[in-house]
Amino acid sequence: MALLSVRKLHKEYGGVTAIGSLDLDLAKGEVIVLLGPSGCGKSTLLRCINGLEEHQGGSIEMEGAGVFGKDISWQTARQKVGMVFQSYELFAHMTVIDNILLGPLKVQKRNRAEAEAQADKLLARVGLLERKNAYPRELSGGQKQRIAIVRALCLNPEVILLDEITAALDPEMVREVLEVVLELAREGMSMLIVTHEMGFARKVADRIVFMDKGAIVEQASPEVFFTEPKTERARQFLAGMDYGPDLNVSI
Repeated sequence: MALLSVRKLHKEYGGVTAIGSLDLDLAKGEVIVLLGPSGCGKSTLLRCINGLEEHQGGSIEMEGAGVFGKDISWQTARQKVGMVFQSYELFAHMTVIDNILLGPLKVQKRNRAEAEAQADKLLARVGLLERKNAYPRELSGGQKQRIAIVRALCLNPEVILLDEITAALDPEMVREVLEVVLELAREGMSMLIVTHEMGFARKVADRIVFMDKGAIVEQASPEVFFTEPKTERARQFLAGMDYGPDLNVSI
């Protein structure tokens, strides 16, 4: 069984189908990048997996845990599936370390010393340990997004969902965030990523899943998808994108 299995997922908004009977499996250690035009259902899919959007049909199941919202509660599911958003969602009145520890202490009821030791290690990894007592207003957009990634990791999730995490950043800040994600991929973190950064998608993904109108149109390795897309819709999409190998992200 896959680590995460989405089966016949159906999502509507006011009678309009956003996702129609979608199936998707994520293997342990796999990185899937979801690509497609705006409004095709990519972000909605991530939000359904994390329980932020209620779905009208189908199921989301994790190996060893069961079906989300049925076998395990959504609160428990969100600890197993972390999510990082476009808009960092940091509490302005709390320091960096208190933002990070909110979930581990309040939800997971962990010991502060243990959780803070883990947070310190993660902050050091993303180059921000010296800012642990700073407030969000004192940080750049790229720093805030790296903090948001650390906050998700500190819950020890089995899967991380990343939804357009560089969309709100200035170009020079994009690289510092994407390099953190590339490092996670190298270490074997299972991830579902929505991005418009085509060069990054090509480098980080094990599999590209191309969506349109709430359905999966095509799936392939990055090399195949970017050089020999099978469907006309994917060819149209790529024709309007800059996805060359000279992307400003090193690996």
